[in-house]
Parts: sequence; structure tokens; C-alpha cells
Amino acid sequence: MISTNTEISNDQQIEKKAIKCVVWDLDNTLWDGILLEDDCVYLRNEVVDIIKALDVRGILQSVASKNDYARAMEQLQEFGLHEYFLYPQINWNSKSSSIQEIAKFLNLGIDAFAFIDDQLFELEEVKFSLAEVLCINATDLTHFLNKPEMNPHFITEDSKLRRLMYISDIERNNYEKEFIGTQNEFLATLNMTFTISDAQEDDLQRAEELTLRTNQLNTTGYTYSYNELNNFRQSDQHKILIASLEDKYGSYGKIGLALVECAEVVWTLKLLLMSCRVMSRGVGTIMLNHIMTLAKNNNVRLRAEFVSNNRNRMMYISYKFAGFQEIQKNGDLQILENDLTQIQSIPEYVKVQVID
Repeated sequence: MISTNTEISNDQQIEKKAIKCVVWDLDNTLWDGILLEDDCVYLRNEVVDIIKALDVRGILQSVASKNDYARAMEQLQEFGLHEYFLYPQINWNSKSSSIQEIAKFLNLGIDAFAFIDDQLFELEEVKFSLAEVLCINATDLTHFLNKPEMNPHFITEDSKLRRLMYISDIERNNYEKEFIGTQNEFLATLNMTFTISDAQEDDLQRAEELTLRTNQLNTTGYTYSYNELNNFRQSDQHKILIASLEDKYGSYGKIGLALVECAEVVWTLKLLLMSCRVMSRGVGTIMLNHIMTLAKNNNVRLRAEFVSNNRNRMMYISYKFAGFQEIQKNGDLQILENDLTQIQSIPEYVKVQVID
């Protein structure tokens, strides 16, 4: 028997407070010494090991340092570490404002950040301004990698490539800034291919990771363990669909997931989510439109569950824009239904590939 209870089980609590980005100070943290005062600074060996381990685990990293940008970047390049840090904030602003800037560029919630610094003042400033950030003293890194927040349940292929995917995003964004034309004309130049397929067993680690990591573009916030997802995959009463995206700059990886409960006359979308990394690519509704088409072809009604988390309003708007109407509300849970009379066409700038 497959449980469809929407309450979160112990299994589903895995990695609830997972850290997605670690932000490093530089002076007397990443290296010993003060760059603008000392003749030379010395890289801390244990820090290098931590940086490389976090990178393999798919945890992003950046820098918030009060320093001279050119000198600091030159030093990071000399140490061979500059490529590990996305959107480094090296300036004279407060550390909390630098972390907020990084969060904006990465499109991540502040509660997904950890901050490492050697100065108590800086740690307290961040803790006061951004209470959700996990603050770590640079003198207390011995067991840093053993913290539960730093240990994802699975390390997937997408995890290992996450930093490189973000670097590709930076290239895309730079190209977009220079592009002259409309948004749709720009998207057409990317040569995007959006692939939808039934989730296979080797997709389930990434599927679990998506339910745990994705908050903004997530219709319900339900999280599912590998074993639960595998049970759904083998059930005749459920469909698990997974989506990937690639363009001329490379792969975005597995970026979308849907769980559909298939009763005889009604299908219910229990979960629909998309990675925030594709928010600006105009592909967010392709999976939803595909499910609507499937339901129509199978002559069933289509419902969807929605639970607001104060950050996922865009997904509610997507449902409404697609023609879903609320038919029931039970506390925070809203039940929506679509009469399937109108299904949006696929955007011309993307090729959709469906693998049965």
C-alpha cells in the first residue's frame, strides 16, 4: 500500500536545514595573515580540504571580505582557488549586505547560507542582521565537514557539477546583458531542449535532492525520501516525471519533478517543482502543460494540491494562469482543478523531447 498522507515523516525530514552556500572571509580565515598589511599570506591547508570537499558535495561557495578586490582576486588566483567562489563580494560593505548580494545572484534563500569569519564582530553583525545564516568561527573548523547541514543525503552527478552549472549561468547572463532584442529573441538563441521522462531508479537520488532543495518554485513543499519515491515509481497509481534542460552553453541538469496520483477518474498533482536556476528561461510551465495533456488524453479530471510557504507564490500564479480554479481549502492546503479545455502551446524558442 502506498501512503499518500501529506504529513512529513521522519524520512522526509532529511536535510531540512541543508546548507547550499558557504561564504568565506579571507584574512585570517581562508589564509593566515592580512593581505593589505603583511608581506605575504599563507593558505590554510585544512581550509583547502574543506573547500574541495564542499565542492564535491554540491555546496556552493563564495567570499565576503573587506579587502581590495584586485589584490584579493589576484591572491586567490595565485592559490588556485578563484574558480571555487561564485559572485565574490570583496569590498568595504558590511558582511551581511555582501551575503544578501550573493543570495540575490544565486537566487537562494538566506536560510541556506553559512558564513565563516575569524572576527567576532563580523559574526555578530551577520547573526544580528541575518539570523537565519549559520555563523561559524574560523577557529572552529575541525569538525565543520561533519555537521549534518554540510552532508547531503546523496551526492548526485548534478551535485558534483553544480558549481560548473552556475559558471555556465554566469556566461549566459553576461551574454543576455549584451544581447540586443526581445526576451523571446534572446531565448531563441540559446537552442534549448527540455526533456521529460518517467523517473528511473537512477534518477531518484536527484529527485529526493530536488524535493529537499527547492523551495520557491515548489507547489507543496512535500519532501520524499529515496525509498518513498521508489515506491511511487513502482506503483500503478502514481507517475513520477523528471525534467532536464540543456542549451548551447551546456546542461542545467535535472531541474524539474512532478508526482501525480492517478485514480480512475481524477489525477492529482501532489508535487510540481522547478529549479530556481531556470526561472528566467521561460520553461516553467512546460511540465505542467505536459501533465495536462496526459490527463486529457486519458479522459480524467486533473486536480492539483498547493500549499503556500510564503515564497512559492509564483507557482500558484502558474496554476491560475494555466486555468486551475480552487475547489476546496483545508487549512493551508488548497485543492485546484482544471477543466482541460485550454492548454497552452509550447514556446517556440524551446524544443521539447518526451521519453516514454
